[in-house]
Amino acid sequence: MTPTRAVMGPGSFGRLAALLFFVEFARCAFIVSFVPVYAERFAISSTAVGFAVSAHFVADTAVKIAAGYLLDRMSPGLLLHLSLGCSLAGIGVAYFGSMPETLIAGTVLLGLGVSPVWLLCLSRVTPESRGAQMGVIYTMWLAGLGLGPLVTNLTLELGYGVSCGMLTMMLGAGWIAGLRWSRTASAPPLASSAFVSMREQFVELRRKLAAMRPLLPGMLLQMASAGLLLPILPTFATQSLGLGLPQYSLILIIGGGCAAACLIPMGRWADKYGHATFFTIGFGGMAVSLALLLFAPPFSGALFIAAFLGLSCAAVFPAWNALLSRFVPAEQQGTWWGVLSSLEGVGLMAGPAAGGWIADRFGAKTTVTVSAAILLAIALLYWVKPVKSDGTERRFSGGKP
Repeated sequence: MTPTRAVMGPGSFGRLAALLFFVEFARCAFIVSFVPVYAERFAISSTAVGFAVSAHFVADTAVKIAAGYLLDRMSPGLLLHLSLGCSLAGIGVAYFGSMPETLIAGTVLLGLGVSPVWLLCLSRVTPESRGAQMGVIYTMWLAGLGLGPLVTNLTLELGYGVSCGMLTMMLGAGWIAGLRWSRTASAPPLASSAFVSMREQFVELRRKLAAMRPLLPGMLLQMASAGLLLPILPTFATQSLGLGLPQYSLILIIGGGCAAACLIPMGRWADKYGHATFFTIGFGGMAVSLALLLFAPPFSGALFIAAFLGLSCAAVFPAWNALLSRFVPAEQQGTWWGVLSSLEGVGLMAGPAAGGWIADRFGAKTTVTVSAAILLAIALLYWVKPVKSDGTERRFSGGKP
């Protein structure tokens, strides 16, 4: 079996990965590029736009547990088609409406629709290729995250209708990939929790979360550290680093491109040499990268740091989620990935508000410093106390866990 086929499996996972790319392309393009520009057409305030974007991520996070619960108990194909239909409805409501309320309603519907797609992908990761398949998932996410806003910025020059039509076509392409996948997707096994009371399920949930306690700080803090930077990155780049917008865009492309290119090989190496090793080094590399930016390097130095930051992110993402997957019961993958994604979403929701407040009070550099300090603390925590899921994960073990 070729390495690519070993990672993708017999076609099913590859179609899901393609679906994730199309959905993330449309979602990121709509939220990052289309909504802020389209709102100006109807003189919708920036406050309303900000609320719409926040409402999108709140809806995305809030629905994950319910979506995961349903994923374990209904046809995954049916859930997928309901989700994509909700996503298309969200774009339509936002486009054909002309008020802040319809814009917010559209972004919320889009958040509700795209949330189950992540859970579908995560629930299909196989134990034999955890890291590599997580690398594929995050590669598709980064590709959509980068290409979506870029292409939308170009199509907006041709008109709002053209841009919205392009986003609808991307969701349609994802739906086609989903149709092909749902023909081969097997129904989930009936979860054992379906036969016990809600109280017993809650007790079991608490017990398993207690077993995962060593991972909880990393789950919350890594997303919070990323969220801290969201409201201040453009300001930090232009004021602290002295970069123009074209230079800032190039840095984002270099960092994101390096991460996307390295995710799959990093995932394979993490499968071979130990997941805890890779995400511990990756967290440390991310902290060092942010710290180096505080010294206002020249543009060439900033490009190098962006590449190193992307490499560090590639070491973290697949290895971290591969280790998380070890704690997910095989018969309740949807429910548990929903729980874990919601916990990570709490950190992401709290981070931007805290980052903006710190920047207003103490400056953007202080926000970057706090983010770097959090990442360094995570790296040191897992260096001193390596995470063991089943007694086989060893720091620098040199063998396959």
